[in-house]
Amino acid sequence: MDRLLQLEVFSRTAELGSLTKAAESLRMSNAAVSRHLSALEERLEVRLIERNTRRLWLTEAGQELLQRCGTLLNELAEAEDAVSDRALSPRGMLSVTSSLSFAMIYLAPMLPPFRALYPKLNVQIITANRYPDFIEAGVDVAIRTREHEPDSNIIIRRIGQMRRVLAAAPSYLARNGQPEAPSDLGRHDMLIYNLANDPYSLRLTRDNAAQTIRIAPTLDSNDGQVIRGAALAGLGILVQPLYIVQGDILAGNLVPVLVDWELPLLTMNIAYQNRVRLPAKIRVFLDFLVDHIRESSDAGIWMNAIK
Repeated sequence: MDRLLQLEVFSRTAELGSLTKAAESLRMSNAAVSRHLSALEERLEVRLIERNTRRLWLTEAGQELLQRCGTLLNELAEAEDAVSDRALSPRGMLSVTSSLSFAMIYLAPMLPPFRALYPKLNVQIITANRYPDFIEAGVDVAIRTREHEPDSNIIIRRIGQMRRVLAAAPSYLARNGQPEAPSDLGRHDMLIYNLANDPYSLRLTRDNAAQTIRIAPTLDSNDGQVIRGAALAGLGILVQPLYIVQGDILAGNLVPVLVDWELPLLTMNIAYQNRVRLPAKIRVFLDFLVDHIRESSDAGIWMNAIK
């Protein structure tokens, strides 16, 4: 039991990046967590975690152990699920990563009813626009716009496809006028999300016509909320998924432009590790999230039915 507990303490510390957070998650004292980590390192005769007053990080040996013991602990948890009431009452920690915008608009509002239904299941939300490695980051579920995963051990469940729009604040349009054709975008101040596929090239279609416009942005950012904030301040025309700016458009704070032209749809997926038996905590979260998106999304955001 001591050996297994040491591995669990090590895994949780590595996943959360903090002795204090690991102690809280495992309901231990900081001293107990530190003691188990030291005992594990002494038993293996190798340094697993380096740390200073600001952060901790894994050594090469620690990274290898995390990958191996993560698989072992997952299989053990799945075995326990099969013979315990966890299948009906999931518990523990569920780690979810998504963009900041998706977390604000969809994840945060769903947590109160989700936790009311599953009070023994705690949720950790990691906002990131890059796609972290599941094992290294300790991630259970990732919300992604990447349509394919290079790792065959990752399962993708499609949420659906959503519209993208061009929009600007009334104050910006009053100063600069509305673009009448895609080619007009070249003379406007453009606000671009730089992690999109080919962000500086916009392909717009209308009926059977298509135009591709190269963009030199006034502002580019790796976060959609920065782009949204700049547009609300009147800095220029943004290019964003509709779900991020739908509320601003309905409130009149942003005005869509070139509405008769369409941008390529954005595919949104849920990704998780392939396992022989999907842990109950992941299964209930996936089902709840899809239902929540279906029920809470405004009309017109999703072009395909959410599966």
